[in-house]
Amino acid sequence: MAKQPDEQRLELLQGTLDMLILRTLVFGPVHGHGIAKHIQRTTDEVLKLEHGSLYPALHRLLRKGWITAKWARTPNNQRARYYTITALGRRQLGEQQAGFAELLEAIARVMRPA
Repeated sequence: MAKQPDEQRLELLQGTLDMLILRTLVFGPVHGHGIAKHIQRTTDEVLKLEHGSLYPALHRLLRKGWITAKWARTPNNQRARYYTITALGRRQLGEQQAGFAELLEAIARVMRPA
């Protein structure tokens, strides 16, 4: 059965969020708040992740085996869950980046003036 447009849109949005999280974790273990701040900072405040989007995405990535998590202390001695990308997550990130680049090129072709 073919996917409905809303299902496809949700998958695209989730896939993009997953890709951004995985890319952030390439630099090393980060807690959830740090992931959100990194994405916000590197997009010049264009993307702001709400907890209602970030934490379900992190749980989804954990279930898929793309990331792992462990509890540790932050520099200011707060207890936080730190997330790390796995080898499987790195492979997935590579696939997602290739697909995203292809999508961006396709959109650019449509947007270019004739």
